[in-house]
Amino acid sequence: MDDISVLNLFLEAGIVVKAVMVLLFIASILSWIIIIERYRFFKKIKDINNAFLKEFWTEKDLDNLFSKINKNRISYGAINLFKNSYSDYKNSVSPENFDQFDLESISRTMRVSIASDEEEMNKHLSFLANVGSVSPYVGLLGTVWGIMTSFQGLSDATQATINAVAPGISEALIATGMGLFAAIPAVIAFNKFTSESESISQNTLIFAEELASIFYKQSNKK
Repeated sequence: MDDISVLNLFLEAGIVVKAVMVLLFIASILSWIIIIERYRFFKKIKDINNAFLKEFWTEKDLDNLFSKINKNRISYGAINLFKNSYSDYKNSVSPENFDQFDLESISRTMRVSIASDEEEMNKHLSFLANVGSVSPYVGLLGTVWGIMTSFQGLSDATQATINAVAPGISEALIATGMGLFAAIPAVIAFNKFTSESESISQNTLIFAEELASIFYKQSNKK
């Protein structure tokens, strides 16, 4: 079936089937916008964090490293955790506050940082989940409605043939196809981005434990 035939079937469809198709089309467009935005977002996070971790384990002066990354406005994951927790660490080991050094307070800052990153990384993913789970049923609703309309039209027909109901059934089946067209990319993207979010959070959590250990050792040397 070529594009013109599909367009003609859409134009000849009933108002309910048309509404379903338009709704699914909009949902599909919005899903792809989110997919592209999240793909770029996660790629940027991974690139920045990989570069930071490489520099962190080779840089001996944490003060110098902190000064460098403080200029970076984009910070998620390990780099964001280091920026937030190192500020607390420096305040706690200052001469006037050294006797009040509290590793638990710094660990709490780390947990808040990780939770904040998770919230940002999961942004818009619920929309993809909803499109992936609901779209097939919305498309099926349009199909059922279109088939019901087609068979109801047989009551006015002088002769019940397949040719009488074929156009209506074809219109209805397009709704199911559009439902799957919207749902499949959304489900794949949701699973991919959820996995990447969990991976980044897990790596950040491991880095937090290593960083807390470094803070503790450095505080004992002072």
